[in-house]
Amino acid sequence: MEYDVVVIGGGAAGLSAATLLARARRRVAVVDAGEPRNAPAEHLHGFLSRDGMSPARLLADGRAEVIEYGGKVIPGRALVVEKLGARRFVVRHSGGPDVATRAVIVATGLRDELPEIPGLREQWGVGVLHCPYCHGYEVRDTPIAVLGGDNRPFTMHQASLVRQWSDDVVFFPNRIVLDAEERTRLTARGIRIVDGDVSGMVVQDGQMCGVELADGRIVPRSTVFVGPRFVPHDDLLTALGCDAGEDGWVATDPTGLTSVPGVWAAGNVIDSPAQLITAAGAGSKSAIALNHYLLAQDMEQAVANIR
Repeated sequence: MEYDVVVIGGGAAGLSAATLLARARRRVAVVDAGEPRNAPAEHLHGFLSRDGMSPARLLADGRAEVIEYGGKVIPGRALVVEKLGARRFVVRHSGGPDVATRAVIVATGLRDELPEIPGLREQWGVGVLHCPYCHGYEVRDTPIAVLGGDNRPFTMHQASLVRQWSDDVVFFPNRIVLDAEERTRLTARGIRIVDGDVSGMVVQDGQMCGVELADGRIVPRSTVFVGPRFVPHDDLLTALGCDAGEDGWVATDPTGLTSVPGVWAAGNVIDSPAQLITAAGAGSKSAIALNHYLLAQDMEQAVANIR
């Protein structure tokens, strides 16, 4: 069977796209490796009418909707997308036979590269967070730390932003060297700066309770915000020859269309700040544009058939 669309990635962007296309009576398959970025989180926030739901439940409901409307969900990891002629692709994956398709949406997300500090990865999504819009309200008015890392611009913005949720915020520059103006601005904002190399997270009974410095000092904190380095899972796109922008990320038009005709990208694979609701919207937008792309082909073929 040849599909109209194969969606690679079963997160919010991919499932949103697949559901819309299935409702549009397109033959749709989703190839999903089952490794969502937000798996460590117990609850999601900022998604209209779904606040507090577990991320796993959201995805399970999404997969069920795709299937309800006639789409197929294939468990497996997409290994390569090969272009066959001008209007056909084949997706090779670990879950079974290759699948042929007229078009592709890549919604494979990104990975968060955290500073190599003991305890940080283990607490990721629990006591260590990165998005205050997603989790800030739940830790409001508590002792919060912001930890400097490789993503300097993100972290500096994060340090001042997190202050909206608590008046007890400590910034650990760690590997970031602050200039005098930056120190003045943070201090004026009511943020305490603690210099020195961070050596680890202090955790008791699975709960974050402090930040330890190399000199032995321990600063009690119940939550740590950190700015990861965002690395897109874009190998499939770059292997297809999709152009990149000045920032090195795959470039698309406003609908997610890449430089390769028939290939769209949606969600965190091209947009690191995208939250769940943003990614879902991007998937819907890509799906509509892709459906119009297929419609143009269908019309062209229909006219050719009567001539």
